Amino acid sequence: MTPPRWIIHLPTTLTSLDGAIALAAALRDSLGHVTAIDFGETTLSEEDQQFLRTRIWCDAQLDGAGRCRRRDDHDGPCGATEDGPRR
Repeated sequence: MTPPRWIIHLPTTLTSLDGAIALAAALRDSLGHVTAIDFGETTLSEEDQQFLRTRIWCDAQLDGAGRCRRRDDHDGPCGATEDGPRR
């Protein structure tokens, strides 16, 4: 049996979904080297509706290595950058 993973709930003073997504992306970009944090599983929720979560990133496994860094609802193929697949 694997031990349970712990979730850190980090309240903010932000009042828009776009602002919260931008902060999550900035945290991922600055703390991506910390292997204990699984940014691919990041979700957001309104303060009074924490049971209703919005997934940010697709996080699908890419061929080779890594995970998709595009938004969860992206069009087209997965990619290692937020802009889409590398060419």
